[in-house]
This record gives sequence, C-alpha cells and structure tokens, in this order.
Amino acid sequence: MILISEDVWGTPFEDLSKRRSIHQDPNLWEDRRKLIEVIKDAEALVVRNRTKVTAEVIAAAPKLKVIARAGVGLDNIDIPAADSAGVVVVAGLGANAVAVAELTLSLALALSRDIANQDQITKTGSWQRTPGIEISGKTWGLLGCGATGRATANLLKGFNCKVLGYDPFFQGNQEIQMASWEEVISQADVISVHMPATSETLGSLNKDVFTKMKPTALLVNVGRGELVNEQDLITALKEKSIAGAALDVRASEPPITGELETLQNVILTPHIAGITKESQLAINKILVENIDLVLDGKKATHAVGKV
Repeated sequence: MILISEDVWGTPFEDLSKRRSIHQDPNLWEDRRKLIEVIKDAEALVVRNRTKVTAEVIAAAPKLKVIARAGVGLDNIDIPAADSAGVVVVAGLGANAVAVAELTLSLALALSRDIANQDQITKTGSWQRTPGIEISGKTWGLLGCGATGRATANLLKGFNCKVLGYDPFFQGNQEIQMASWEEVISQADVISVHMPATSETLGSLNKDVFTKMKPTALLVNVGRGELVNEQDLITALKEKSIAGAALDVRASEPPITGELETLQNVILTPHIAGITKESQLAINKILVENIDLVLDGKKATHAVGKV
C-alpha cells in the first residue's frame, strides 16, 4: 500500500492508483497517532513538508521501502533513521526551481513598486502616483546557491543585475559572483534567501544582519521561515532599517496572525513558491517513477539518502 499523508495528487498518482493500492488522507499529517497506526501496512509514504517523518514513524512501518517528498526541503524527514532502516528517500530536487525563482522575482518586483498597497489604495477610488524603485542594474544577493538560487540568477540576466552569492557548497558560475556572507548582506539591494533550515542557519537572519543591510534593501525569503527572527524583522521594518520584506515561508505554518501582518512594507504568501501546475506535475512524475522503481526492487534515480 502507498500512503499519502498530505495534499499530493495529480495525473501521475491517478495513473499509479490503477496499478497499485493507494490510501490518500490529506489531513493525516495532523494526527500522529493515526499516522503511526496506518503506516504499519505502507510500503511507500508520500509527504510534503507538514508530515514529520521521525524515527518513531519509520520504526512503526516495517514494510516501508520508500519515502517520497513532494518538494525540496528535507528537514521534516529523519534521513539517517531512514538510512538505518533501509528505506529509500526520494525527492524531485530541482523540479520546482523555476517556479521558486519566478515567485522570488515577482515578490521583489512587487515590493519595489509597492504593488500590493497601490492595488488596495486604487480600489478605494484614490489615484496616488508614488514613485517606486527599479530592480534593473541593482546588486542582488543570493543566500544559498542551490537549484532555486541558480534559477533565480538565471532569470536576473534579463535585469542586468550584479548577482552576489553566498554558499559554502557552491563554487560559482557565469551568473553568480561568490562572496562572503558579510559582503552579500552589506552590498545587496535585494537579498533572496534559498537556504535550508539547519543548526547553523536557524535564526541567522536577525538584528545583527538587518542592521548591516542597506536601509533601502529588500528581503525575500523563499527558503525556510525558521531562518528569520521575525521579531527582529518586525523591529527592522518599523524602524526602516530595511525598506521591505516578502516572506513565502514562516517559522510556524500556518502562522498566528500578529504584528507582522499589520505592516505595509511586508508581503506575505502561504508557502507557494514551488507550487505551480507545471512544477507539481514534474515533481509527481519523478515521485511516481521512483516509487515504482523501488517497489519493483530497482535503484531509485532521485534518492537523497545513502540507501
């Protein structure tokens, strides 16, 4: 049986259901006790980012052979525990990079031209023509130069931006000039965040960083919400230490509405950067192909663990 514990579906899974048994419960991730009960019969588990696939969950699934992650981040899956149990972890890494890059650029453009506020003001009948700023020709900083960071840099070629990148695991390419963390923070007019949540990166975007950014700088986070100290960000936005921020991810999802939601120099979206019709189809194809391979005793093409 293939268990789907979140809102993952589409044509590839529809086709898969015609040849393999699938149990789909998009809300199963909310009920840990039920998840542990149901997973005991599963050979494959399909998740997004809400299901916490811990060592306990993996241990409760003696038949489990493969965990398929519909997305990029892997911080909700205990990969060492999966490796120890002989469970293959697969993910469609890179399949949604263009989708993330397009939203990253869209959010920066929306901030630079104050589109959200201008829309609301104009709908009231007002006609206030206030100047924005241009992205073209500016310095763009990438914190994280994985697939989504590199896809963002590729899109920026048309904007004639100088692209600085910080990533200890990437050596740079034609579009990205590698720099130190401090150089990216202090020199960039726009900073987009593409880093995973690790013990080293948690809370790394904080008061110290915001005070070193340009007061005209814009911050776009499409990485992980836990990377940003939200209270420090609120203070920086209120005090105009930075000009604006767009967050597609939050430390707690869905978040509790608070002061951040009241600020006009903030744009908030509900973790949709990687979710387009095209990216979801591409990811689902990869997951279904790899589930079939593993369940047929063959080697996965998109394994991310050691198994």
